[in-house]
Amino acid sequence: MSKFKEKEKAISLRKKGLSYNEILKNIPVAKSTLSLWLRSVGLSKEQKQKLTKKKLAAALKGAKVRKDQRLDITKEIKDKAKNEIGKLSNRELWLIGTALYWGEGGKERQFGSLLIFGNSDANMIKLYLKWLKRICGVNKKDIHFRIYLHKTSKYRLKIVQKYWAKVTNFSEINFQKITWKKNKINTNRKNIGDNYYGLISIIVKKSTNLNRKVQGWIEGIYKHCRVV
Repeated sequence: MSKFKEKEKAISLRKKGLSYNEILKNIPVAKSTLSLWLRSVGLSKEQKQKLTKKKLAAALKGAKVRKDQRLDITKEIKDKAKNEIGKLSNRELWLIGTALYWGEGGKERQFGSLLIFGNSDANMIKLYLKWLKRICGVNKKDIHFRIYLHKTSKYRLKIVQKYWAKVTNFSEINFQKITWKKNKINTNRKNIGDNYYGLISIIVKKSTNLNRKVQGWIEGIYKHCRVV
């Protein structure tokens, strides 16, 4: 096909509302050449809208492809990392739970204090309860709970109580103690809506000496890791 015929065809396709990339698939010329040929070709309002929709659709398609690629890469990395952990021994659970309490638990004061742990992560709560029972030998009847919930979520209290009962495998009757938190004006909190279940605090009855023991375990960790 001669350059003249290619130009005529390009102009004809452009007038039909095709984009530059669509035209280039039919006419293999340099994009700069095509731009030169078509610079004087006007498009109707309807054709411009059609091209805009095509560009938007292409952009969304590209974004979806990139998102799917990121998700695939993330899954591959996480699956590999997950398998690296393998089966955990009781000793490993002991150390993990101790480190967990070190970061999220209440500390021993001068006159002693109970073992208190609080978090909003359901899996962390499950792991901590397993550590309490299996490693610390805490009896289920000595475990108490308190829910910390924002006042704006008061209408969801029953849902929240059911949620934590299911997470912990305790009866709903164990979740009657509630501390209501005041909402700050212009808050940027993200833990709102249907996925917000507040924070759960776990208190072990008569656990002052157990808390002292756990503090000793914590000291043992940083001593043997030679950070002091």
